[in-house]
Amino acid sequence: MSTEKVLIERSGAVAHVILNRPEALNALSSEMADGVLSAVDTLDREDAVRCVVLRGAGKGFAAGADIAEMAPMDAPTMVRDDYFSQWDRLGDRRVPMVAAVHGFALGGGCELAMMCDIIVAARSAKFGQPEIKLGVMPAMGGTQRLTRLVGRSRAMDLILTGRTIDTEEAERIGLISRVVADGDLIATVDEIAATIAGYARSAAQLAREAVDRADDLTLADGLRFERRSFHSLFAGPDQTEGMQAFLEKRQPDFSHQ
Repeated sequence: MSTEKVLIERSGAVAHVILNRPEALNALSSEMADGVLSAVDTLDREDAVRCVVLRGAGKGFAAGADIAEMAPMDAPTMVRDDYFSQWDRLGDRRVPMVAAVHGFALGGGCELAMMCDIIVAARSAKFGQPEIKLGVMPAMGGTQRLTRLVGRSRAMDLILTGRTIDTEEAERIGLISRVVADGDLIATVDEIAATIAGYARSAAQLAREAVDRADDLTLADGLRFERRSFHSLFAGPDQTEGMQAFLEKRQPDFSHQ
């Protein structure tokens, strides 16, 4: 499946979703949003796909939302269309996602990266939430996800100043998972994605869901959710295979059922 603005490339159990609007630095128009969400929805339903990589074509990941599209809109239109609400669908997926970020990940681009489970960045990448410079604020989850990732004070700093940060700072404050040399980005992300895809599908899906729930549940409720998820894995064949393989000192052959 592919559209002009969003491409899908498959390699074994890993699929790449590629933002393909390089002439606009992959600005996230409504058409781009529909393409990304349609692609992820499709891949999430495919049994053969066990990890998704999100990356941008051209010189960067995504420079932000499409300002030319938004500029003429008024408040009643924004409210009527519940603008940006479609991005909430990414939170309903079960397949793990890894963002491969090079160049700019600003505004909506930074927010899109934060919707993924792991962010791997090329050393020269830049991150930021500069919406305040346009007289607006983040609205694709920046005030919420950024605060959960880096804490209130640092989120306030980035959102209220609109400044751009490099990967050294982004890694130090916990915004991103790993930094790699520019030329190693895709190979590193492919290795990570293949590793995730090689584990039992049910274990990976439940583990990422449990981590996501940590943002919303009390510690007691989160621990209970974690335990119940762990218990449920004993109903499938991959727990048996994984533990038996460990005892027999061999690599497991997961069925991903």
